[in-house]
Amino acid sequence: MLREVTATRYVEPLRSGGSVPGVVEADDLGTYVVKFTGSAQGRKALVAEVVVGELARALGLRFPELVLVHFDPAIADSEPHQEVRELHAASAGINLGMDFLPGAKDFTPQIAGAFRVDPLEAGRVVWLDALTANVDRTVHSSNLMVWPTFGTVPPRLWLIDHGAALVFHHRWDGSDPAKAYDFRHHALGHYAPDVRAADAELAPLVTERLLREILAEVPDAWLTGDDGFATPEDARTAYVDHLHARVRASEAWLPTDFPTREELAAEEEVRAARTQQGRPDWLKRVPDLHGKPAAEQDWSVHLG
Repeated sequence: MLREVTATRYVEPLRSGGSVPGVVEADDLGTYVVKFTGSAQGRKALVAEVVVGELARALGLRFPELVLVHFDPAIADSEPHQEVRELHAASAGINLGMDFLPGAKDFTPQIAGAFRVDPLEAGRVVWLDALTANVDRTVHSSNLMVWPTFGTVPPRLWLIDHGAALVFHHRWDGSDPAKAYDFRHHALGHYAPDVRAADAELAPLVTERLLREILAEVPDAWLTGDDGFATPEDARTAYVDHLHARVRASEAWLPTDFPTREELAAEEEVRAARTQQGRPDWLKRVPDLHGKPAAEQDWSVHLG
């Protein structure tokens, strides 16, 4: 089961995502990124975080530890923004925390150009995303981190943020376990991901028993709602049955058609040109200040 901790100090909000998670320190001396139950994405996003994150860890992929965080809004009463305070007030009680990776860098296109990923590792990540219908790991929003980025330890890819996965649980009536999704623009698509090798390796590991153990880690309160399930156990069974059936149907949804780096670059040029056409003439002359990594770093030095 997920460990439980109590938040003792609110550090800051993170505004890079729509859910506005917060960085907190806890009574176990750990630091966590907390996703709140009162966020606009709702509790299903937290269910997805637990299910996909714990499945990733069970399959040997790098994913930070998850904990259940007892949160008292009073520890963040100095937060100056009203909407963030309202989020905290709506989130008293149990929330979801992810171990904070100090100094981690977002896996941006600039970093990706200098970072080497083994085709099998890329295939494992793509396979997990395809299994769990995670449509939010693209070249434009990778939800991947590079860590560590200092010292002599080689940097590695870490998976984060799976709140948009398990899209089928938003409409159980139309959930087809064999449905294929478009992963052509997956963040790791240009590393020649060996998804067939990943399928052969990982599919046998995703057993009904493993899925039941993972769903048991989701708090009952996050599994009650308007889905028509009589009890949290009924909801858990629905998740287990769907994902287990999806594993067995992998041949139907296994993504294999990925564009090359050159094709991605050409598509990006077309997209940029279309964006530029819609800008007024004076704005077209403004230089792009966001096209290079911070401090003009040569990431090949750090990530080679």
